[in-house]
Order: sequence, then structure tokens, then C-alpha cells
Amino acid sequence: MFTTTTVQTDDGVTIAVYDWGGFGPPILLGHPTGFHGQIWAPTARALVADGFRVVSFDYRGHGDSGADPTGEYRWARFALDALAVAQWIDDPQLVAAGHSKGAAALLLGAADHPTIFRRIWAFEPIVFPTLAVYEPDPNFPLAVGARKRRNEWSGPDEAFASYTSRPPMNAMDPRCVRTYVDHGLRDRGDGMWELKCAPATEAAVYTMGPVNGAWALLSEITTPVRLLCGGESRDMSPALIRRLAERLPNATVDVWDAHGHFGPQADPEHAAISIASFARATP
Repeated sequence: MFTTTTVQTDDGVTIAVYDWGGFGPPILLGHPTGFHGQIWAPTARALVADGFRVVSFDYRGHGDSGADPTGEYRWARFALDALAVAQWIDDPQLVAAGHSKGAAALLLGAADHPTIFRRIWAFEPIVFPTLAVYEPDPNFPLAVGARKRRNEWSGPDEAFASYTSRPPMNAMDPRCVRTYVDHGLRDRGDGMWELKCAPATEAAVYTMGPVNGAWALLSEITTPVRLLCGGESRDMSPALIRRLAERLPNATVDVWDAHGHFGPQADPEHAAISIASFARATP
């Protein structure tokens, strides 16, 4: 199991932290948009068993962390969340592993604090190849879809049955989906349950996706980075991931042929093996 604590970001947001235990080199896990830090449970337990200390956390607006005080959810502020937890861990050997927006936030954090992470494992970081500056896009397709997301359930069991019956969660390991619903819903107090990451919050995160600014900063990130993607992914395709690697000074690429964007949730043990291998690599 894990112990819980909280840390404060530089802009005053309370971040929920989950320490999964272990006594080896530390690994920090960052989750995708709409999820929470406990989605990593099977991977975290496998890493602890493999000799690592593991910590995950809820990004602002997700799980049990506080909301963004501006309501805008600019991605640079997600970097503040990861940096606050990294500073709490306070270990120069810290390896960070992230998925999707969670991985992009780690890269943004490393650009501002080059020595905060010894290595970064990044599965499909959402980084678009453009230097152009855009306004937040309320019509970004993922934002539109998030606003329509169902947000009323009789309980976690109903949510679990629904999510596991259709894409994308029907491709995930059931343990990850179970953890998602058990810790990603709250009792509303009227006999119904709702998402801790509300549809409006998730939509706000997605409106900022195209303007996260990470592409312009990649060339400044000297931290060793392992970029990963699913061979079946389209938006963050192997071709795009290789373009990101070319822009980073010290990056390698790993394509998971049989997976899509949710590879870490589809095969959490493989994620643990991959993260551990990268964490142990030298120099």
C-alpha cells in the first residue's frame, strides 16, 4: 500500500502525494489528463518489488489535489506540481516517469530545473511540433469530448462496468480501471457519485494542450529522456515521437508495437520493467 501526504506548489496549490514505499533509488510517476496518481498502482507495486522507492501524485484539478487558482490549467503550472513533489523527495538520483500530459509536464519542469530529474521516461508526451503561439482553443476536439463526459454514477461499480465495456478503457488492465474508479470518483452526498476531475476541468486542460510551449524548450533539456509510444497510436505517432527525439539533445525512442496511447495502463508490468531498465542505465 501507500502512505499519503501533501505538498504545496510555488503558486499555493495543495498536491496529494502517494508514497508507495521501497528503499532503493526513487522514481516519481506522473499521470495523464483526467486520471490520478493511483492509476499507477500495479506499476508502482512492481517497481517497489524490483528495489525502487516509488512516489506518485495527483496533478492540480485531479484526484485529491487542489484546483488551479486561475482556472486556466496552463501546462507550465502542472510542471510546478511535479517540481514540488520532486523537491519534497529531494534526491539527486530521482528518475521521473510520466504519461501523456503528465510526461509533457515533466519535460517542462526539466527545462526550468535542469538537474531536478536524473532521467525522464516519457510515454507519448503531448508536445506538438510548432513554435507558433496560439490562444487556448475551446474547440480542441479533446476539450469538446471532455465536456460531454458522463459525470453521474450510482457508485464505482457502475462506473467500472461502463468503462470496461468500451474504448479506450476496455483495452486497459482491469486493475488500473478499478483503481481509477475507486479513487477517481467522490460521493456527491445525494446517493450519486461524480468524477473528482470534473468534465469542465478536463476540458480546460485540453484547451491548453496546443499551447503548452514544450516544443520550443526541447532543445534546452539536457536530461536523458526515453521517449515511448504505442505503435498503433495516431496523434502521438512513432514518426512524431522520433521528431521529438531529434529535437532533444539526449533522447532514445522505444515503440510498443501492440499498444496505443494507453500502453502503461494496458500493460503496467511492462511499464515497470521499462522504467526500471531506464532508471538503471548508465551514465
